[in-house]
Amino acid sequence: MATTVKSNLIIPEVLAAMVDKKLVNLMRFAPLATIDNTLVGNPGDTVKVPSFAYIGDAATLNENTALTPVALTASTAQVTIHKLAKGVEITDEAMLSAYGNPVEEIANQLALAIASQMDNEMLAVLAAITGAMKYTMSGATPAPADISAALELFGEDIDMAQKAVVVSPATYTALRGTSNWLPASEIAADRLIRGAVGEAYGCQVIISNKLTTPKTAYIVMPGALRYYLKRDTLVEQDRDILYFKNVYTASKHGVCYLYDSSRAIKIGA
Repeated sequence: MATTVKSNLIIPEVLAAMVDKKLVNLMRFAPLATIDNTLVGNPGDTVKVPSFAYIGDAATLNENTALTPVALTASTAQVTIHKLAKGVEITDEAMLSAYGNPVEEIANQLALAIASQMDNEMLAVLAAITGAMKYTMSGATPAPADISAALELFGEDIDMAQKAVVVSPATYTALRGTSNWLPASEIAADRLIRGAVGEAYGCQVIISNKLTTPKTAYIVMPGALRYYLKRDTLVEQDRDILYFKNVYTASKHGVCYLYDSSRAIKIGA
């Protein structure tokens, strides 16, 4: 008679650690997004983010001339926490008889599901960029010349911080053919994001299949994105004693926000 032992089962505490570890490796935007834990353990699910307007340059005054004070103005943006979740259901027969290691596979799939959705949400935030930080490309697909020209939108901050450019495979191929291309081996010591394949125009290049439709590219500096975390990864399990199967779920509560709009550029049609 077969006896089920711990090695046959998923221990929630162990799986949570596995999921969190893999999330760090799978999230391409993690190094660019600041994780804000302000809401962890505190009531409320809404964050109001202030944005202060510049008061203007100083005035030149003549002697015995009064200075006219100006007001400091600020606007706020409101973001609401939401839940990311994924679950897997597995029968005893599948757990005990499956080829390979279902425990490891469930951990991999749960991690990938949450990481991929967080990536989707960060890309959605970048896709919503309009106004001064949107560069209209000359063709149907972002070209190396578009990336070079778009960097001007950073103004005098263009060389003040590391940058990453997220591109489609087609744009990556074009970048590799330019004289500005540096392979990954030459930027290994200064790599900003795990998975950077090289550098062009001072930007570390990241490839994403998600940028093929629509054809876009994004240049992002650290600090542009902020992820407000309400609760970190929680793994739970439940047993259905009538059908002899287990359900395993992973969830995360948070929201992504474009915290500093001056540090991100959208290149699009």
